[in-house]
Amino acid sequence: MIDLSKDDGLWTVTINRPDKANSLTKDMLTELAEIAEQATEAKALILTGTGKVFSAGADLDEARAGLATDPVWERLSGAVAALPCMTIAALNGTLAGGAFGMVLACDIRLSVPNAKFFYPVMKLGFLPQPSDPARMARLIGPARTKLILMGGQKIDASEARDFGLVDRLVDGAVAEAAQGICVDTLAADAQIAKGIKALCQ
Repeated sequence: MIDLSKDDGLWTVTINRPDKANSLTKDMLTELAEIAEQATEAKALILTGTGKVFSAGADLDEARAGLATDPVWERLSGAVAALPCMTIAALNGTLAGGAFGMVLACDIRLSVPNAKFFYPVMKLGFLPQPSDPARMARLIGPARTKLILMGGQKIDASEARDFGLVDRLVDGAVAEAAQGICVDTLAADAQIAKGIKALCQ
């Protein structure tokens, strides 16, 4: 349910469970974390999904059994954030719940225009993953972060772009658009990209 392709320094990771809105099980999250931890050799990494939803967050059955607050989410987002290469979330559709973590940890976020964004922790009755509020606040500010996390507001892709949560809206194949952004990075010495990324922290 997690597909990985490697093409001359470009790693593309695809969540492939469209029949369940790409909801994430513990095994899937562990696999994603392991891929991110091993991607230190990649020049660029793209995270995307199949179907009309990037990810609905935790698998509901496993969430009820404790997955919603499992440390594997933090392991995954931390591994993505630590990568020295360019990381792009190519959001093929709606982003919800704990799936925000790995997306917020990416360098760049692209989205199709019809995506929705929501993180319903208030309604579900638990805290978000520890690093998610701080990463979100750095992107969109504390008030808008509270609007989403405390106010439970669902925002559309246009508003997400206006907020700064999404960097660019893409009509059509969003993963291909992400590949286009990676061209110069893939052609350059990996140390240059690593150095630029460090200077932007």
